[in-house]
Amino acid sequence: MMGGYGMMSGFGMFIPLLLIGFVIYVAFRLSNGSYSIRSRENNALDILDERFAKGEISEEEYIHKKKILR
Repeated sequence: MMGGYGMMSGFGMFIPLLLIGFVIYVAFRLSNGSYSIRSRENNALDILDERFAKGEISEEEYIHKKKILR
């Protein structure tokens, strides 16, 4: 008489496990620093440094933009 009840309880256990996995994934991504403002600032400064090193911008423009980013 259990019929589909056994299958439902198995599916019912799958949803909480899926939610726990999702929470762990989100926590890992946030702790990894990929969403931090600080890493974006450093990335912008790295790009600015590269552009200055390649000669794409002048020293004056480099200093001005660096002040803005900090």
